Amino acid sequence: MFASPAYAQAAGGSAAGGIAGFIPIILIFAIMYFLMIRPQQKKMKEHTAMVKALRRGDQVVTQGGVIGKVTKVKDDSEVEVEIAPEVKVRIVRSTIVQVMNKTEPAEAVKK
Repeated sequence: MFASPAYAQAAGGSAAGGIAGFIPIILIFAIMYFLMIRPQQKKMKEHTAMVKALRRGDQVVTQGGVIGKVTKVKDDSEVEVEIAPEVKVRIVRSTIVQVMNKTEPAEAVKK
């Protein structure tokens, strides 16, 4: 007796009401994309470009806070950094956070 009025109310809904319920969720995802995901992707792209552009003589800061000068670029994933006179360490490129002083390319110095 009590269930029949409830079924009658639920059956009267339209399909447009269901789609309108998804609009706020879609808007939330769009806002999240533009405020969080997109800036993070841009930051990652800039970091990758900075790490690829490392050269000998650049002064860098690592994630651990160690400041040193790049003495040798070994391969795509590793560089050698001098952190004190005659003290050189091998560092993974992706752990370099900032390049403090960039060296000029050899061609620009000769001109």
